[in-house]
Amino acid sequence: MLTKDRNIECGYVTTEGDNLYYEVRGQGKPLLLIPAGEGKYYSGLADLLSNEYKVITYDRRANGRSTMNSPQNFEIGQQSRDALAVLQAAGEESGFIFGNSTGAVIALDMAKTYPSAVRAVVAHEAPMARMHPNALKWQRFFSSVYLTAFRFGSSAASLRFMFGAQLPVMKMIKASKKSDEYIKNYYNTSDEHHKNQKDEADVSMKLELLPVTNYMPNIEKLKENSVKVFVAVGEWSLNKKTWYAISNKNMAEKLGCELVPFPGHHGSLADMPDEWACTLRDVLHKADGGNKNEAK
Repeated sequence: MLTKDRNIECGYVTTEGDNLYYEVRGQGKPLLLIPAGEGKYYSGLADLLSNEYKVITYDRRANGRSTMNSPQNFEIGQQSRDALAVLQAAGEESGFIFGNSTGAVIALDMAKTYPSAVRAVVAHEAPMARMHPNALKWQRFFSSVYLTAFRFGSSAASLRFMFGAQLPVMKMIKASKKSDEYIKNYYNTSDEHHKNQKDEADVSMKLELLPVTNYMPNIEKLKENSVKVFVAVGEWSLNKKTWYAISNKNMAEKLGCELVPFPGHHGSLADMPDEWACTLRDVLHKADGGNKNEAK
């Protein structure tokens, strides 16, 4: 597909009962960006990185242009297999892996399960309650949000989640709008979409919420696999000492890996793509031993 000055290869890979939509930009060493939901929010960041990397983005199962035939029981393991299937469909056996939010949890699981496919992981603000010193408090909160979804509906649960999880709600709404504006201005967008807003809330609150927030990274296995892991946390989150900033700092300490401050907040990949691209490049160069654009 040719967009305004952007040559993007689009495709679908069929795996475990669903068709996953993916896009490939640029050439160079492969970089898979695992989204919290839809890959479109990586568009600005992917464009900026595509002059150095082969950037692969996708819509996760039951999100965006991917189908939702088999997500009845959300499993992190299946999400890792999906990410691997997308990487392979793009013609790669391994790559750098970046994930934001839920995508960060999946990236960590890939490093545990498929270390040969992972050159390095950058995990940004993985929402893992069990890594927090007061884990029980946050597990109870997410359980209450889950129950709200079944008692009062997923929209009510989403509001409770957004305002109770220490997220910068208004900042994230503005970031999302800026990302939508970017996509509208620079892309010939498709009307193809497999979910409406109600579907989206149901998947997030009823299927994904507890498996994601209860995920416990296997620290010993990650060390044993010798995959380079960089734990990333937004400067806003660090300054506010949010629960997920504390959880990620704790994980970095247990792994003995670097904690990398990223610009902005939990969703600033959408409203600060230039700053994010610079920071992520620096991390990937470090992971690659300082080689900035060596052919794969």
